Amino acid sequence: MLTQLVQAQATTASRGKCTGYERKTKMELNGADIVVRCLAEEGVDHVFGYPGGAVLYIYDAIYKQDAFKHILVRHEQAAVHAADAYSRSSDKIGVALVTSGPGLTNAVTGIATAYMDSIPMVIISGQVPTHAIGEDAFQECDTVGITRPCVKHNFLVRDVKELAETMRRAFYIARTGRPGPVLVDIPKDITVATCKYTARRGEVRMRSYAPVAKGHQGQIKKAVQMLATAERPMIYAGGGVVLSDASAELHALVELTGAPCTTTLMGLGGYPAGEDKFVGMPGMHGTYEANLAMQNCDVLIAVGARFDDRVIGNPKHFSQTPRKIVHVDIDPSSISKRVRVDVPIVGNVKDVLQDMITLYTQAVAETPANTAQLAKWWEQINTWRGRKCLDYASSDSVIKPQFVVEKLWEVTGGNAFVTSDVGQHQMWAAQYYGFNKPRRWINSGGLGTMGVGLPYAMGVQMANPDSDIAVITGEASIQMNIQELSTCSQYRLTPKILCLNNRYLGMVRQWQQIDYGSRYSESYVDALPDFVKLAESYGHVGLRIEKPADVEPAIREAFTKHKKRLVFLDFITDQTENVWPMVKAGKGLTEMLLGSEDL
Repeated sequence: MLTQLVQAQATTASRGKCTGYERKTKMELNGADIVVRCLAEEGVDHVFGYPGGAVLYIYDAIYKQDAFKHILVRHEQAAVHAADAYSRSSDKIGVALVTSGPGLTNAVTGIATAYMDSIPMVIISGQVPTHAIGEDAFQECDTVGITRPCVKHNFLVRDVKELAETMRRAFYIARTGRPGPVLVDIPKDITVATCKYTARRGEVRMRSYAPVAKGHQGQIKKAVQMLATAERPMIYAGGGVVLSDASAELHALVELTGAPCTTTLMGLGGYPAGEDKFVGMPGMHGTYEANLAMQNCDVLIAVGARFDDRVIGNPKHFSQTPRKIVHVDIDPSSISKRVRVDVPIVGNVKDVLQDMITLYTQAVAETPANTAQLAKWWEQINTWRGRKCLDYASSDSVIKPQFVVEKLWEVTGGNAFVTSDVGQHQMWAAQYYGFNKPRRWINSGGLGTMGVGLPYAMGVQMANPDSDIAVITGEASIQMNIQELSTCSQYRLTPKILCLNNRYLGMVRQWQQIDYGSRYSESYVDALPDFVKLAESYGHVGLRIEKPADVEPAIREAFTKHKKRLVFLDFITDQTENVWPMVKAGKGLTEMLLGSEDL
């Protein structure tokens, strides 16, 4: 949490504009107009929101402008999810607008989702008038207190004269350092109060907030020396590579060193899955070769990753094998949080990788790397690869969910933006789609939020209007925000929804099978709607697929014949299929279950 923020210092000429307003350096504006003007200054193209009493002056200001487009969702949670994905899939800052009280509390899940995955976005919430704060007024809630644990920072604006600067700080804080959501809570009386407005001049500067970008050169040199002399090197990359747009640098470092590369769930696409040096995703549902390489390397370079519980399993087990660890992260609080590291490097991933590439090139020119030992390391890795841990039993009679994801990859050429909900289908998407580009995989990694898939797709399409977009979901997850089919109809959004329908809360059922003696308590989803008819009732296309032979034709039909339509593909899949490999909670990376035979 940031504290004691000081006034920003303007340095250069303003570059903002707001079409539809009189363009003057200074003018008398009310708070609502200032909010809209600031959004235009920041280059905002879309705002996702839902109106209510506390924000009606802001909505009135939105009505009078044409600098950006407002997207009316059907639930505040969806507004924040859509803004979140808008940011994840582009280099823009997503913006959500919600009203006070239940509007804000409905948005909290979306805010926490973005916070856990370090997604830069700005949430504007309405609040009761300043004189009523603390009086239990209608639709009042303690927005600052409620959101404090799940935002990078939040503001309560009590003076209209502070509103413009607060909005500018919010965007600056959201996008710099370790990114994250920033909330601006605006009482209704502030939106109608007036003051002189001055257009922004230059970038925001804040003396009390100065995130480090460049890594310490001495630490980088130590890291390079370790890497250059390693016999069993390993590069472990996370979502920080994607967020800092450092995929090209990661690829260059991997090629330069010849080390195997694994990327976390959030880092998929940061290094191309089709490259030979990619060993798959690590962790609970990672590949056999990635997990064993993580455990048995002698130098591990962690780049923009957190060593979270779903990646390394039991920290004590992970630390049993001696290795040198280099950890690169923009956030110093993430370093040595769960695993002690030998060389901490605080800095922007992109900048640090550029320095590492330069210094490594110089180091190997003076002392060539140990190619013989590296070759032996790859022999071992290829032996582990020989286990083919992602193989599954195909079927001519029942649809395997993995098969659906593979066919999606074939039909889209691996170029689609893929959003997912949370559960078995999320893991199958991560394992079988094969992401070769960054920002194409949009999912909730840290919080694991069901219901994000469809609103994520809305945000992705707004940011990438000409791209193929697929939602991989389950029959339970999709119902959590299925009302957004209405939003898609209103704005003619055209994602293809692939529902892997096994009539179970799949991941819950899998855990109940493995750890709870196959007692399937409340994990069967009964009384499902007819998804085809439901999609059609919103004006979309619905298809039900029950045979494996019909999977590929249905996907091709969705992306060709119905390219300009939203298509809901209801795949009736194998109810018994589980996600393998699996590292049970509390176990180490080498204690993987590779299939049902290990139960």
